[in-house]
Amino acid sequence: MDKILEINKLSIEFESKDSLFRAVDNISFNIEKGKTLSLVGESGSGKSVTALSVLQLLPESTARFVDGSSIKFENDEILGSSKAFLKSIRGNRISMIFQEPMTSLNPYHKVGDQIDESLIIHKNLTKSEARAKTLSLLMKVKIPEPEKKVDSYPHQLSGGQRQRIMIAMALANEPDLLIADEPTTALDVTVEKALLELLSDLQKEFGMSILFITHDLNIVKRFSDEVCVMKEGQIVESGEVDDLFSDPQHPYTIKLLNSIPPRKESFNLEKEILLDGRDVDINYSVKKNIFGRTREFLNAVKKANIKIYKGTTTGLVGESGSGKSSLARALLGIENSNGSVIFDEKEILKLNSNENRKFKKDFQIVFQDPFGSLSPRMTIGEIIGEGLKVHEPNLNNHKRFEKITNALNDVELDSSYFSRFPHELSGGQRQRVAIARAIILEPKLILLDEPTSALDVSIQMQILNLLKDLQSRLGLAYLCISHDLKVIRFLSDYVYVMKNGEIVESGISEALFETPEHPYTRELLEASLS
Repeated sequence: MDKILEINKLSIEFESKDSLFRAVDNISFNIEKGKTLSLVGESGSGKSVTALSVLQLLPESTARFVDGSSIKFENDEILGSSKAFLKSIRGNRISMIFQEPMTSLNPYHKVGDQIDESLIIHKNLTKSEARAKTLSLLMKVKIPEPEKKVDSYPHQLSGGQRQRIMIAMALANEPDLLIADEPTTALDVTVEKALLELLSDLQKEFGMSILFITHDLNIVKRFSDEVCVMKEGQIVESGEVDDLFSDPQHPYTIKLLNSIPPRKESFNLEKEILLDGRDVDINYSVKKNIFGRTREFLNAVKKANIKIYKGTTTGLVGESGSGKSSLARALLGIENSNGSVIFDEKEILKLNSNENRKFKKDFQIVFQDPFGSLSPRMTIGEIIGEGLKVHEPNLNNHKRFEKITNALNDVELDSSYFSRFPHELSGGQRQRVAIARAIILEPKLILLDEPTSALDVSIQMQILNLLKDLQSRLGLAYLCISHDLKVIRFLSDYVYVMKNGEIVESGISEALFETPEHPYTRELLEASLS
């Protein structure tokens, strides 16, 4: 078949004041017309640098292509080509979808105007012609009520809708090659499935080729024709998807495939209840009258009942807006709610100040983004020990240091990390620090809020195994919120499924995954690409 993109002996180096770093090292691959090729690898492997080099979007001041490198688009050499040639292909014949649409879309302009602009520049359409084409594109990417959504700002749309807008913008000029850089990373499984199906349909309609950048092997297996596995700037293995998955050759490919979490072992309900949420109901004020009284409520959580058992993991799943986080905040006592939450045989809404402080010590949180949740101005030792100042203020310096180093050891970091700063650590190391900060107070329950979604797949597995090991050694209970059902299945003993503020199904993890009863649970499981 005809090749649309040919990359040969591509090497890319980045220059700094005193060093030269080779981000891409002598890689070669081809993409055939109408086919999808995935570049797979972890952060820093060179995937995105390779993708950006196709459109010459790397910073000219620091990036340079090593002699002998070649990128050909339909037999025309891109490297060293004129600005006029690059202008003719960028956004026109080659388009790109970025990972985070909120930072890729202009927050000050309506989404319809942003798509119109692309059509006016590349297709020389009038304003009215561009708007008609934009509405057609929004219908094609299945945006609900396109006549209304066309006049929305990015922040007024959901994550899935924003990503559909990005797809519409990328497809506006009917490109021959679409580069998709981690386009589904932050999305719920059902939204992810819908977008992948949409891309497949549009690919067939336009006959375009796709270069897909991802670290999710399940997506690759379902969506791609061929795959290249990248590690430290090199392609260590490549081939057709079925062959690579059935018979991987390189140790790194085998490691990636083995990073998919296995199932949780069996569980029984004879354990003691640690937390019992009864008829938890949460209403948010949506509209108020001129006197400040609420005229309209949003019932975010509807009479939810949830139990968490000592020393076990409870999974809470559902799409964005289902009420998961609102319910978790109510269980933490930081969200106003009706109903009852009993923690360790005490009603948390009736705790006095001393009891409330002890409750907060017993219920800790590990957040989704380990970099955003750690103060960049504090050392690792200060971050981990911060809670001790509040809950154990009488500790002397020696005892505090001992506790901090013990917590570091618990998460498999040595005392040398004590004086380092978060920016000096990898993503996995930062998440270990976040876990150490939680366990140093010896809590009974830890809320895990998407604890691995910001991490590479092999690092995810390390963190999941660490969490299981800590649970076994310290007798911890976890409440785990995640849209990754493989993570939930690996960690959770008992699972609750939420939709539109209601718990629609719950049960022992393995039974729920094997024989789901509610249609929505079945939909989630089918969409999880497992």
